[in-house]
Amino acid sequence: MARTAAGRQHDRRAVFAYKLGCLIIAGSGMLWGTVFLLTGGLALAAMEGALIVIAATAWLLINRGRFSAALLFSQIAFLLFALVFNLVFDVPSAAAPRVSHLYLLVLAALGYINYLRERSRLQIGVVAACLAAFVMFASAPVSVPFAQPLPDEVRYVGAWVNAILATSMLAGCGYVMHVELERSSRYVHELQVALWKGEFVVYYQGQIDRSGRVIGAEALLRWESPRRGLVPPDLFIPVAEQAGMMVEIGGWVLNRACQTLSAWQNDPATRHLTLAVNVTAGQLRDDSFVPLVEAAVALHGIDPTRLKLELTESMMVASIEGAVDKIEALGRLGVAVALDDFGTGYSALGYLRRLPLFQLKVDRSFVADVALNERGTSLVRNIIRLGHDLGLQVLAEGVETQDQFRLLKASGCDQFQGFLFGRPLPLAQFEASLERSVTPERAAV
Repeated sequence: MARTAAGRQHDRRAVFAYKLGCLIIAGSGMLWGTVFLLTGGLALAAMEGALIVIAATAWLLINRGRFSAALLFSQIAFLLFALVFNLVFDVPSAAAPRVSHLYLLVLAALGYINYLRERSRLQIGVVAACLAAFVMFASAPVSVPFAQPLPDEVRYVGAWVNAILATSMLAGCGYVMHVELERSSRYVHELQVALWKGEFVVYYQGQIDRSGRVIGAEALLRWESPRRGLVPPDLFIPVAEQAGMMVEIGGWVLNRACQTLSAWQNDPATRHLTLAVNVTAGQLRDDSFVPLVEAAVALHGIDPTRLKLELTESMMVASIEGAVDKIEALGRLGVAVALDDFGTGYSALGYLRRLPLFQLKVDRSFVADVALNERGTSLVRNIIRLGHDLGLQVLAEGVETQDQFRLLKASGCDQFQGFLFGRPLPLAQFEASLERSVTPERAAV
Protein backbone atom coordinates (compact mmCIF):
# COMPACT_ATOMS: atom_id res chain seq x y z
CA MET A 1 0.00 0.00 0.00
CA ALA A 2 1.38 3.41 -0.92
CA ARG A 3 2.39 5.81 1.79
CA THR A 4 0.64 9.13 2.23
CA ALA A 5 2.20 12.31 0.91
CA ALA A 6 2.92 13.48 4.45
CA GLY A 7 4.65 10.23 5.30
CA ARG A 8 6.72 10.29 2.12
CA GLN A 9 7.70 13.89 2.79
CA HIS A 10 8.76 13.03 6.35
CA ASP A 11 10.84 10.10 5.14
CA ARG A 12 12.43 12.20 2.41
CA ARG A 13 13.40 14.85 4.96
CA ALA A 14 15.02 12.30 7.25
CA VAL A 15 16.86 10.55 4.43
CA PHE A 16 17.99 13.85 2.92
CA ALA A 17 19.28 15.11 6.28
CA TYR A 18 21.22 11.93 6.92
CA LYS A 19 22.67 11.81 3.42
CA LEU A 20 23.75 15.43 3.82
CA GLY A 21 25.44 14.47 7.09
CA CYS A 22 27.26 11.62 5.34
CA LEU A 23 28.49 14.04 2.66
CA ILE A 24 29.70 16.54 5.25
CA ILE A 25 31.55 13.84 7.18
CA ALA A 26 33.09 12.38 4.03
CA GLY A 27 34.10 15.85 2.83
CA SER A 28 35.63 16.69 6.19
CA GLY A 29 37.50 13.38 6.16
CA MET A 30 38.89 14.08 2.70
CA LEU A 31 39.99 17.58 3.69
CA TRP A 32 41.73 16.56 6.91
CA GLY A 33 43.09 13.39 5.32
CA THR A 34 44.75 15.46 2.61
CA VAL A 35 46.21 17.83 5.22
CA PHE A 36 47.61 14.94 7.26
CA LEU A 37 49.04 13.23 4.18
CA LEU A 38 50.84 16.42 3.16
CA THR A 39 52.24 16.88 6.67
CA GLY A 40 53.37 13.27 7.02
CA GLY A 41 50.67 12.15 9.45
CA LEU A 42 49.95 8.77 7.87
CA ALA A 43 48.17 7.33 10.92
CA LEU A 44 45.85 10.34 11.08
CA ALA A 45 45.24 10.14 7.34
CA ALA A 46 44.27 6.48 7.79
CA MET A 47 41.80 7.48 10.52
CA GLU A 48 40.23 10.04 8.20
CA GLY A 49 40.04 7.33 5.53
CA ALA A 50 38.11 5.15 7.99
CA LEU A 51 35.73 8.06 8.51
CA ILE A 52 35.10 8.24 4.77
CA VAL A 53 34.45 4.48 4.61
CA ILE A 54 31.91 4.70 7.45
CA ALA A 55 30.06 7.57 5.75
CA ALA A 56 30.09 5.76 2.38
CA THR A 57 28.77 2.53 3.93
CA ALA A 58 25.94 4.40 5.65
CA TRP A 59 25.10 6.08 2.33
CA LEU A 60 24.91 2.71 0.57
CA LEU A 61 22.65 1.27 3.29
CA ILE A 62 20.30 4.24 2.92
CA ASN A 63 20.19 3.82 -0.86
CA ARG A 64 19.21 0.18 -0.35
CA GLY A 65 16.27 1.23 1.80
CA ARG A 66 17.82 0.17 5.12
CA PHE A 67 17.58 3.49 6.90
CA SER A 68 17.38 2.13 10.45
CA ALA A 69 20.33 -0.18 9.79
CA ALA A 70 22.30 2.79 8.44
CA LEU A 71 21.57 4.81 11.58
CA LEU A 72 22.59 2.02 13.93
CA PHE A 73 25.70 1.03 11.96
CA SER A 74 26.96 4.60 11.72
CA GLN A 75 26.40 5.25 15.42
CA ILE A 76 28.39 2.19 16.48
CA ALA A 77 31.14 2.82 13.90
CA PHE A 78 31.47 6.52 14.80
CA LEU A 79 31.51 5.63 18.50
CA LEU A 80 34.46 3.30 17.94
CA PHE A 81 36.15 5.94 15.79
CA ALA A 82 35.67 8.59 18.50
CA LEU A 83 37.08 6.30 21.19
CA VAL A 84 40.24 5.59 19.19
CA PHE A 85 40.71 9.19 18.09
CA ASN A 86 40.32 10.60 21.60
CA LEU A 87 42.56 8.01 23.23
CA VAL A 88 45.34 8.12 20.65
CA PHE A 89 45.34 11.51 18.91
CA ASP A 90 43.15 14.12 20.61
CA VAL A 91 45.07 14.23 23.89
CA PRO A 92 44.57 17.57 25.71
CA SER A 93 47.51 19.88 26.36
CA ALA A 94 48.10 23.25 28.00
CA ALA A 95 47.75 24.94 24.60
CA ALA A 96 44.46 23.39 23.46
CA PRO A 97 41.70 21.35 25.11
CA ARG A 98 40.24 18.09 23.85
CA VAL A 99 37.12 18.80 21.78
CA SER A 100 36.45 15.84 19.48
CA HIS A 101 34.62 14.12 22.34
CA LEU A 102 31.83 16.67 21.80
CA TYR A 103 30.71 14.58 18.83
CA LEU A 104 29.76 11.84 21.30
CA LEU A 105 26.89 14.07 22.44
CA VAL A 106 25.81 14.37 18.80
CA LEU A 107 25.88 10.59 18.48
CA ALA A 108 23.82 10.22 21.67
CA ALA A 109 21.26 12.70 20.35
CA LEU A 110 21.05 10.89 17.00
CA GLY A 111 20.65 7.61 18.86
CA TYR A 112 17.77 9.00 20.89
CA ILE A 113 16.07 10.27 17.72
CA ASN A 114 16.39 6.80 16.23
CA TYR A 115 15.08 5.30 19.47
CA LEU A 116 11.95 7.43 19.11
CA ARG A 117 11.50 5.94 15.62
CA GLU A 118 12.26 2.32 16.47
CA ARG A 119 12.74 1.34 20.11
CA SER A 120 15.31 -1.32 20.94
CA ARG A 121 17.64 -2.24 23.78
CA LEU A 122 20.62 -2.12 21.44
CA GLN A 123 19.85 1.50 20.57
CA ILE A 124 19.58 2.44 24.24
CA GLY A 125 22.90 0.68 24.86
CA VAL A 126 24.58 2.74 22.13
CA VAL A 127 23.20 5.98 23.60
CA ALA A 128 24.40 5.02 27.09
CA ALA A 129 27.87 4.13 25.76
CA CYS A 130 28.16 7.49 23.98
CA LEU A 131 27.20 9.40 27.13
CA ALA A 132 29.54 7.35 29.33
CA ALA A 133 32.45 7.92 26.93
CA PHE A 134 31.70 11.66 26.82
CA VAL A 135 31.78 11.91 30.62
CA MET A 136 35.06 9.99 30.74
CA PHE A 137 36.81 12.18 28.17
CA ALA A 138 35.35 15.41 29.59
CA SER A 139 36.41 14.60 33.15
CA ALA A 140 40.01 13.43 32.73
CA PRO A 141 42.90 13.60 30.21
CA VAL A 142 42.55 9.91 29.41
CA SER A 143 44.92 8.46 26.78
CA VAL A 144 46.81 5.28 25.92
CA PRO A 145 50.57 4.75 26.50
CA PHE A 146 51.26 4.71 22.76
CA ALA A 147 49.32 7.93 22.09
CA GLN A 148 50.42 10.16 19.21
CA PRO A 149 49.07 13.61 20.20
CA LEU A 150 48.27 16.05 17.45
CA PRO A 151 50.63 19.02 17.10
CA ASP A 152 49.41 21.96 19.17
CA GLU A 153 49.09 24.22 16.11
CA VAL A 154 46.75 21.67 14.47
CA ARG A 155 44.81 21.10 17.67
CA TYR A 156 44.34 24.81 18.26
CA VAL A 157 42.64 25.27 14.88
CA GLY A 158 40.82 21.94 15.21
CA ALA A 159 39.46 22.94 18.61
CA TRP A 160 37.60 25.89 17.11
CA VAL A 161 36.45 24.03 14.02
CA ASN A 162 35.24 20.93 15.88
CA ALA A 163 33.57 22.94 18.64
CA ILE A 164 31.61 24.96 16.07
CA LEU A 165 30.66 21.88 14.03
CA ALA A 166 29.65 19.79 17.05
CA THR A 167 27.58 22.63 18.54
CA SER A 168 25.85 23.22 15.19
CA MET A 169 25.08 19.51 14.84
CA LEU A 170 23.70 19.39 18.39
CA ALA A 171 21.45 22.33 17.57
CA GLY A 172 20.29 20.49 14.45
CA CYS A 173 19.53 17.38 16.52
CA GLY A 174 17.54 19.51 18.95
CA TYR A 175 15.48 20.92 16.11
CA VAL A 176 14.85 17.45 14.66
CA MET A 177 13.74 16.17 18.08
CA HIS A 178 11.41 19.14 18.47
CA VAL A 179 9.86 18.51 15.05
CA GLU A 180 9.57 14.76 15.72
CA LEU A 181 7.92 15.22 19.13
CA GLU A 182 5.56 17.87 17.76
CA ARG A 183 4.64 15.58 14.88
CA SER A 184 4.05 12.66 17.26
CA SER A 185 1.82 14.79 19.50
CA ARG A 186 -0.34 15.80 16.54
CA TYR A 187 -0.51 12.19 15.40
CA VAL A 188 -1.56 10.96 18.84
CA HIS A 189 -4.39 13.49 19.01
CA GLU A 190 -5.57 12.55 15.51
CA LEU A 191 -5.43 8.84 16.38
CA GLN A 192 -7.52 9.40 19.50
CA VAL A 193 -10.11 11.22 17.39
CA ALA A 194 -9.93 8.48 14.74
CA LEU A 195 -10.65 5.79 17.32
CA TRP A 196 -13.56 7.78 18.71
CA LYS A 197 -15.02 8.53 15.25
CA GLY A 198 -14.50 5.04 13.82
CA GLU A 199 -12.01 6.01 11.13
CA PHE A 200 -10.10 2.72 11.33
CA VAL A 201 -10.93 0.01 8.80
CA VAL A 202 -9.72 -3.53 8.17
CA TYR A 203 -8.49 -4.63 4.75
CA TYR A 204 -8.07 -8.28 3.79
CA GLN A 205 -5.34 -9.91 1.69
CA GLY A 206 -5.75 -13.51 0.58
CA GLN A 207 -3.47 -16.42 1.42
CA ILE A 208 -3.34 -19.42 -0.92
CA ASP A 209 -2.11 -23.00 -0.79
CA ARG A 210 0.08 -24.85 -3.28
CA SER A 211 -2.90 -25.69 -5.49
CA GLY A 212 -3.86 -22.03 -5.83
CA ARG A 213 -6.91 -22.24 -3.56
CA VAL A 214 -7.62 -19.34 -1.21
CA ILE A 215 -7.37 -20.83 2.27
CA GLY A 216 -7.44 -17.68 4.36
CA ALA A 217 -6.57 -14.01 4.66
CA GLU A 218 -4.62 -11.55 6.73
CA ALA A 219 -6.49 -8.69 8.41
CA LEU A 220 -4.60 -5.44 7.78
CA LEU A 221 -5.42 -2.27 9.69
CA ARG A 222 -5.84 0.98 7.77
CA TRP A 223 -6.72 4.49 8.87
CA GLU A 224 -9.16 6.44 6.67
CA SER A 225 -8.20 9.94 7.76
CA PRO A 226 -10.30 12.83 6.41
CA ARG A 227 -7.12 14.95 6.27
CA ARG A 228 -4.42 12.40 5.38
CA GLY A 229 -6.38 9.98 3.23
CA LEU A 230 -5.85 6.22 3.52
CA VAL A 231 -2.91 5.83 5.92
CA PRO A 232 -0.96 2.52 5.98
CA PRO A 233 -0.11 1.03 9.39
CA ASP A 234 3.65 1.59 9.26
CA LEU A 235 2.99 5.33 9.51
CA PHE A 236 0.69 5.37 12.54
CA ILE A 237 1.15 2.14 14.50
CA PRO A 238 4.60 3.09 15.92
CA VAL A 239 3.10 6.36 17.19
CA ALA A 240 0.07 4.57 18.63
CA GLU A 241 2.38 2.01 20.26
CA GLN A 242 4.44 4.73 21.96
CA ALA A 243 1.26 6.48 23.12
CA GLY A 244 -0.08 3.25 24.66
CA MET A 245 -3.06 3.13 22.31
CA MET A 246 -2.38 -0.18 20.57
CA VAL A 247 -4.00 -2.30 23.26
CA GLU A 248 -7.31 -0.55 22.56
CA ILE A 249 -6.82 -0.34 18.78
CA GLY A 250 -5.59 -3.94 18.63
CA GLY A 251 -8.60 -5.07 20.63
CA TRP A 252 -10.87 -3.38 18.10
CA VAL A 253 -9.10 -5.15 15.21
CA LEU A 254 -9.34 -8.50 16.99
CA ASN A 255 -13.08 -8.10 17.57
CA ARG A 256 -13.63 -7.03 13.96
CA ALA A 257 -11.68 -10.08 12.75
CA CYS A 258 -13.73 -12.40 14.97
CA GLN A 259 -16.92 -10.79 13.68
CA THR A 260 -15.76 -11.51 10.12
CA LEU A 261 -14.90 -15.12 10.97
CA SER A 262 -18.33 -15.54 12.53
CA ALA A 263 -19.97 -14.51 9.26
CA TRP A 264 -17.61 -16.67 7.21
CA GLN A 265 -18.27 -19.83 9.20
CA ASN A 266 -21.99 -19.54 8.47
CA ASP A 267 -21.37 -19.57 4.71
CA PRO A 268 -20.37 -22.90 3.09
CA ALA A 269 -18.21 -21.01 0.56
CA THR A 270 -16.07 -19.33 3.23
CA ARG A 271 -16.28 -21.52 6.34
CA HIS A 272 -12.88 -23.09 5.53
CA LEU A 273 -11.06 -19.73 5.61
CA THR A 274 -8.66 -18.75 8.36
CA LEU A 275 -7.95 -15.16 9.35
CA ALA A 276 -4.58 -13.87 10.58
CA VAL A 277 -4.35 -10.84 12.87
CA ASN A 278 -1.14 -8.97 13.69
CA VAL A 279 -0.33 -8.44 17.35
CA THR A 280 1.88 -5.59 18.57
CA ALA A 281 4.43 -5.63 21.37
CA GLY A 282 2.15 -3.57 23.59
CA GLN A 283 -0.67 -6.08 23.23
CA LEU A 284 1.61 -9.02 23.98
CA ARG A 285 2.94 -7.35 27.13
CA ASP A 286 -0.53 -6.53 28.39
CA ASP A 287 -1.76 -8.93 31.09
CA SER A 288 -5.30 -8.82 29.70
CA PHE A 289 -4.26 -9.96 26.20
CA VAL A 290 -5.10 -13.66 26.51
CA PRO A 291 -8.41 -13.03 28.34
CA LEU A 292 -9.27 -10.47 25.64
CA VAL A 293 -8.73 -13.07 22.90
CA GLU A 294 -10.77 -15.62 24.83
CA ALA A 295 -13.60 -13.12 25.30
CA ALA A 296 -13.63 -12.17 21.60
CA VAL A 297 -13.76 -15.82 20.53
CA ALA A 298 -16.63 -16.52 22.93
CA LEU A 299 -18.54 -13.34 22.09
CA HIS A 300 -18.66 -14.08 18.36
CA GLY A 301 -18.96 -17.86 18.74
CA ILE A 302 -16.18 -18.64 16.28
CA ASP A 303 -14.11 -21.77 15.81
CA PRO A 304 -10.82 -20.68 17.48
CA THR A 305 -8.78 -22.81 15.09
CA ARG A 306 -9.81 -20.41 12.29
CA LEU A 307 -8.06 -17.51 14.06
CA LYS A 308 -4.30 -16.96 13.70
CA LEU A 309 -2.25 -14.40 15.60
CA GLU A 310 1.01 -13.14 14.09
CA LEU A 311 3.92 -11.97 16.25
CA THR A 312 7.34 -10.68 15.18
CA GLU A 313 10.69 -12.08 16.30
CA SER A 314 11.80 -8.95 18.16
CA MET A 315 8.61 -8.98 20.25
CA MET A 316 9.23 -12.54 21.40
CA VAL A 317 12.92 -12.16 22.13
CA ALA A 318 12.25 -9.07 24.26
CA SER A 319 10.37 -11.27 26.76
CA ILE A 320 10.79 -14.91 25.85
CA GLU A 321 9.31 -16.34 29.06
CA GLY A 322 6.20 -14.18 28.91
CA ALA A 323 5.79 -14.93 25.21
CA VAL A 324 5.98 -18.70 25.76
CA ASP A 325 3.40 -18.59 28.55
CA LYS A 326 0.94 -16.54 26.52
CA ILE A 327 1.38 -18.57 23.33
CA GLU A 328 0.79 -21.77 25.30
CA ALA A 329 -2.35 -20.23 26.83
CA LEU A 330 -3.58 -19.26 23.37
CA GLY A 331 -2.87 -22.78 22.16
CA ARG A 332 -5.07 -24.18 24.91
CA LEU A 333 -7.85 -21.96 23.57
CA GLY A 334 -7.27 -23.42 20.10
CA VAL A 335 -5.78 -20.20 18.67
CA ALA A 336 -2.62 -20.71 16.60
CA VAL A 337 0.38 -18.34 16.59
CA ALA A 338 2.61 -17.58 13.60
CA LEU A 339 6.06 -15.98 13.58
CA ASP A 340 5.89 -13.02 11.20
CA ASP A 341 8.78 -11.47 9.22
CA PHE A 342 11.03 -14.45 9.96
CA GLY A 343 14.70 -13.70 9.30
CA THR A 344 14.58 -9.93 9.85
CA GLY A 345 14.91 -9.96 13.64
CA TYR A 346 17.01 -12.10 15.92
CA SER A 347 16.50 -15.53 14.33
CA ALA A 348 18.06 -17.54 17.16
CA LEU A 349 17.30 -21.26 16.98
CA GLY A 350 17.26 -21.47 20.78
CA TYR A 351 14.16 -19.31 21.19
CA LEU A 352 12.59 -20.69 18.02
CA ARG A 353 12.77 -24.19 19.48
CA ARG A 354 11.11 -23.06 22.71
CA LEU A 355 8.19 -21.21 21.19
CA PRO A 356 5.02 -23.29 20.58
CA LEU A 357 4.38 -21.94 17.08
CA PHE A 358 2.51 -23.44 14.17
CA GLN A 359 3.75 -21.32 11.25
CA LEU A 360 6.73 -19.32 9.98
CA LYS A 361 6.19 -16.43 7.59
CA VAL A 362 9.19 -15.86 5.33
CA ASP A 363 9.82 -12.12 5.14
CA ARG A 364 9.20 -10.36 1.84
CA SER A 365 12.84 -9.22 1.65
CA PHE A 366 13.92 -12.85 1.20
CA VAL A 367 11.09 -13.56 -1.22
CA ALA A 368 12.19 -10.59 -3.36
CA ASP A 369 15.65 -12.18 -3.76
CA VAL A 370 14.49 -15.74 -4.42
CA ALA A 371 14.37 -15.32 -8.21
CA LEU A 372 17.37 -13.00 -8.52
CA ASN A 373 20.24 -15.41 -7.89
CA GLU A 374 21.10 -18.86 -6.58
CA ARG A 375 22.14 -17.45 -3.23
CA GLY A 376 18.69 -15.98 -2.65
CA THR A 377 17.03 -19.23 -3.73
CA SER A 378 19.27 -21.29 -1.46
CA LEU A 379 18.61 -19.04 1.54
CA VAL A 380 14.83 -19.29 1.18
CA ARG A 381 15.04 -23.03 0.58
CA ASN A 382 16.96 -23.45 3.85
CA ILE A 383 14.47 -21.30 5.78
CA ILE A 384 11.63 -23.46 4.47
CA ARG A 385 13.52 -26.63 5.36
CA LEU A 386 14.18 -25.27 8.86
CA GLY A 387 10.49 -24.58 9.37
CA HIS A 388 9.52 -28.05 8.21
CA ASP A 389 12.18 -29.67 10.41
CA LEU A 390 10.58 -27.90 13.37
CA GLY A 391 7.16 -29.19 12.34
CA LEU A 392 5.87 -25.80 11.22
CA GLN A 393 3.92 -24.63 8.20
CA VAL A 394 5.79 -22.10 6.07
CA LEU A 395 4.10 -19.15 4.36
CA ALA A 396 5.94 -16.78 2.01
CA GLU A 397 4.71 -13.18 2.01
CA GLY A 398 5.33 -10.53 -0.60
CA VAL A 399 5.04 -12.86 -3.63
CA GLU A 400 4.78 -10.60 -6.67
CA THR A 401 5.97 -12.58 -9.72
CA GLN A 402 5.38 -15.95 -11.33
CA ASP A 403 9.08 -16.79 -11.03
CA GLN A 404 8.99 -16.21 -7.27
CA PHE A 405 5.87 -18.36 -6.95
CA ARG A 406 7.37 -21.16 -9.03
CA LEU A 407 10.67 -21.23 -7.11
CA LEU A 408 8.94 -21.06 -3.73
CA LYS A 409 6.72 -24.00 -4.66
CA ALA A 410 9.75 -25.95 -5.88
CA SER A 411 11.45 -25.21 -2.55
CA GLY A 412 8.55 -26.78 -0.65
CA CYS A 413 6.75 -23.67 0.62
CA ASP A 414 3.24 -24.48 1.89
CA GLN A 415 1.32 -21.21 1.56
CA PHE A 416 1.68 -17.89 -0.22
CA GLN A 417 0.60 -14.26 0.06
CA GLY A 418 1.30 -11.22 -2.10
CA PHE A 419 0.23 -8.89 -4.88
CA LEU A 420 0.45 -11.74 -7.40
CA PHE A 421 -2.72 -13.15 -5.86
CA GLY A 422 -4.44 -9.92 -4.90
CA ARG A 423 -3.94 -6.64 -3.09
CA PRO A 424 -5.45 -5.86 0.33
CA LEU A 425 -9.14 -5.02 -0.13
CA PRO A 426 -12.11 -3.91 1.99
CA LEU A 427 -14.17 -6.85 3.22
CA ALA A 428 -16.95 -6.65 0.62
CA GLN A 429 -14.48 -6.43 -2.27
CA PHE A 430 -12.35 -9.25 -0.86
CA GLU A 431 -15.35 -11.55 -0.54
CA ALA A 432 -16.43 -10.67 -4.08
CA SER A 433 -12.95 -11.46 -5.38
CA LEU A 434 -12.64 -14.91 -3.81
CA GLU A 435 -13.79 -16.68 -6.97
CA ARG A 436 -11.33 -14.89 -9.22
CA SER A 437 -8.41 -14.03 -6.89
CA VAL A 438 -6.24 -16.94 -8.11
CA THR A 439 -6.44 -18.07 -11.70
CA PRO A 440 -5.37 -21.53 -12.91
CA GLU A 441 -2.46 -19.89 -14.75
CA ARG A 442 -1.17 -18.39 -11.51
CA ALA A 443 -1.47 -21.65 -9.64
CA ALA A 444 0.45 -23.60 -12.28
CA VAL A 445 4.11 -24.42 -11.70
